[in-house]
Amino acid sequence: MLVCEPGMAGWMERVRAEYWEMPGLALTKAQIRRMWGIGPEECDELVGALLSAGFLRRTMHDRYVMAGERV
Repeated sequence: MLVCEPGMAGWMERVRAEYWEMPGLALTKAQIRRMWGIGPEECDELVGALLSAGFLRRTMHDRYVMAGERV
């Protein structure tokens, strides 16, 4: 079970806002780490939480997009 720390909730809101502001955004984990300046472990936790929440989905090319978008 993933437990979100108080800081993680803030990151989740920030990432959600960026995806809403940029329709069609499709990022790899490496791009997510660079864009928000987070480490690999934090990125895995953040992406995992957003996938579990149903906000993101992973494409067959290992990019992360909003769950309702076609890419």
